[in-house]
Amino acid sequence: MSAAAPRREILGVSLDALTMEQAVARCVRAVENRESLTIGVVNAAKAVHMRRDARLRESVTSCDLVLADGQAVVWASRILGRPLPERVAGIDLFTALLEEGSRRAYRAYFLGARPEVVERVVAEVRRRHPGLRIAGARDGYFTDDEAPAVAERIAESKPDLLFLGMTSPKKEIFVARFAPVIRAGVVHGVGGSFDVYAGKVRRAPRLWQRLGLEWLYRLLQEPVRLGPRYLSTNTRFMWMVLRDYVRGMRKGHAGG
Repeated sequence: MSAAAPRREILGVSLDALTMEQAVARCVRAVENRESLTIGVVNAAKAVHMRRDARLRESVTSCDLVLADGQAVVWASRILGRPLPERVAGIDLFTALLEEGSRRAYRAYFLGARPEVVERVVAEVRRRHPGLRIAGARDGYFTDDEAPAVAERIAESKPDLLFLGMTSPKKEIFVARFAPVIRAGVVHGVGGSFDVYAGKVRRAPRLWQRLGLEWLYRLLQEPVRLGPRYLSTNTRFMWMVLRDYVRGMRKGHAGG
């Protein structure tokens, strides 16, 4: 097995400094070696919530790979002098693994979203990636008491890839609790990616993505629901970056 990827500590979270290509290769290696690789992703909002939610923080940081899902996190890494190579968006990793899985005839399980959405996801996967084998699928509406039985059913399907289209912190907590039981080759929490893949939600155009403005595109689609949330989390995130930058400058002067 090759050496572990370098890590960068950004805002108190240790992130893997991987490109998309390297992340996909690491996932393929996990499946081929019958590992159980869990993936956590961090964007600006999650970085803020992790400061206040110890259970979410522990669930994310306990993952085998922790990747920069948001462009703002990549920018912060550069400002703080610990640069990450690029953004590895959860939805892009999701689609890349579908493509790779189709080529390699992997078995995939899809957990999350509403019943009609996950059904549409499976239909789209069959259409776009006919080489990928569907190990199973179910919606994400189950109670904490039902979770062990859900995990057991997934384990029985023996998936190479498990994708969780659930919200935070539910998906991170589910992964931390049940990944050892399920033992999928790769366990990837993809959040709202199922809604995008099913065509229920439109993703920002490529230019907006490259400029790190996906959050603004979503805000323009749902200003009433997302406006207060984005104002709060984006402001807190910028303050966290500024505070860490100033602390770094002070340490540099003290050591100089």
